[in-house]
Amino acid sequence: MNCQHLRLVLSSFNRAIASVVVSAALCLGTLPASAADQPTPIVFASGPDDTGTVQRIIDAFNAEHAGRIEVTWRQMDRDNNTHHDQLVADFVAQRDVPHVIASDVIWTAEFAKNGWVEDVTKAFYDDYDRAAFLGPALESATYRLRIWGVPWYSDASILFYRKDLLAASGFGAPPATWDELIRMSRQVMQDADIRHGFVFQGAEYEGGTANAAEFIWAAGGEVMRGQLQVTSTLRGTVAEMDAVIIESDEAAAGFDTARRLVSEGVAPAEVATYREQESLEAFLAGDAVFLRSWPYVQGVLRESALSSAQVGVSWLPAASAGRAGYSCLGGWNLMINARVGADERAAAWELIRHLTGPAQQKRQALQAGLLPVLEALYEDPEVLESVPIAALARGAMAARIRVRPMTPFYADLSAQIANAFNRVLKGELTGQEAVQALDKDLRAIVARNR
Repeated sequence: MNCQHLRLVLSSFNRAIASVVVSAALCLGTLPASAADQPTPIVFASGPDDTGTVQRIIDAFNAEHAGRIEVTWRQMDRDNNTHHDQLVADFVAQRDVPHVIASDVIWTAEFAKNGWVEDVTKAFYDDYDRAAFLGPALESATYRLRIWGVPWYSDASILFYRKDLLAASGFGAPPATWDELIRMSRQVMQDADIRHGFVFQGAEYEGGTANAAEFIWAAGGEVMRGQLQVTSTLRGTVAEMDAVIIESDEAAAGFDTARRLVSEGVAPAEVATYREQESLEAFLAGDAVFLRSWPYVQGVLRESALSSAQVGVSWLPAASAGRAGYSCLGGWNLMINARVGADERAAAWELIRHLTGPAQQKRQALQAGLLPVLEALYEDPEVLESVPIAALARGAMAARIRVRPMTPFYADLSAQIANAFNRVLKGELTGQEAVQALDKDLRAIVARNR
């Protein structure tokens, strides 16, 4: 056999081997992504969206990034506690965890401390201007001086009220105090034959904790005081100290106010079972004068029988004249699963940048009634006109909004607070008994987790 013939035989043999390898790869589904020309798949998990805005944004993103990134939106459970517990179970088991996670502001410390989400401090400062964000929103994504997510939208609990019914009963403004809310409720209930004066969330879940905190804050009480110590050493250390200060006359008075709303018939006894959906349904049905809820309600109202001329928004009432009522900071941050690969991480960050950009922030505000996290949008005339809550919050976020305890063991604290609040609403505990029990229980949780 001459050299030329040998080269032809070897070339033919190599082509045959290459053909077998490629065929096997296709059968096993192991062909490299570059050869298969497949987009990077990303799963994005967040709570339900009744307005359809999230799906529309994801569809537009996929169309814009066709062939490069393909995002699947996974709707998590509507119940906040169930949503949280499912994510934690997946993190612990290291299974089926989404690439991009919409995280409630109260989950930051827990997710960061456990190493479940990516530290995005460097990427954040590379791509964003810190000053462009609402201060409280960005703080909610921060733990131990590092940034673990990018704020997606903000929340602040709001008092929705039937301004048409108030006007018909001679009231020209929403209540500034709980006593005024009680007086107005009784009058409107009588004049308009309305079943309830005020509906809120008193069930034993995270929403109950938020409501409990607001009653406590309005009365001048506190739940915990958090302190951050930073020691400048060669390596650097950061230590958090949480002081439980819930056992006070003010906190007890806040709980008693909530119970008074039920015992005097302004709020229904069933409010102890109400979550966001039940309270909203009562308001939409015309069975309540006042509703405590979140800005997303504005988007739902656009699709309801109630018009903007009938419904007004205001801050929650204070305990007495001259004091301020406080709203609970809510909202969601976008985080990246710490266990994703480099390609998925890059695609996840591109999705987050898209979702948090000015255009999508404005779109969510106009279509879903959600509060933007970018300061500039609170000067946008279209946003202010279409989203009354944005106009209300403009310039007042820092003064009227408070943060629930930001600790890695918040879930344990919250469960105790929600239980005590629920029992107060049912008349099983007085305010004083509730804060005494909570003081003991919360101190035990803090001590156990130090």
